[in-house]
Amino acid sequence: MLHTILRKHYKVVSVPDGVSAMYYLRTHMTPDLIIMNPDLSDFPEWELVKYLCGSHLYSSVPVMVISSQNEEQTRSMSVQYNVVKHFIKPFNPLELLEAVDHVLIGNFVSRIF
Repeated sequence: MLHTILRKHYKVVSVPDGVSAMYYLRTHMTPDLIIMNPDLSDFPEWELVKYLCGSHLYSSVPVMVISSQNEEQTRSMSVQYNVVKHFIKPFNPLELLEAVDHVLIGNFVSRIF
């Protein structure tokens, strides 16, 4: 669903799991944004988010999460790892698209100045 919505506006790459995500990141250009579900990764919960946000290679890439965990736990983990935006399932896809626009436009403007 996300791929379908986002590809109308952006170049989107989808991978099925955390191992595939790491392979993609190491073999392609760094993306402008990563959207992931920390609950479904083949890594322990939030470990891939922790790695990405703490890595010197990827810490500048904004990360959004879509989680099925409760709001309080997701918010706490998002703050801990500097996640730019989190969504709890079920969520409004239009709100996600708006958040993606906001993050990408904000990053583009900050690179100019």
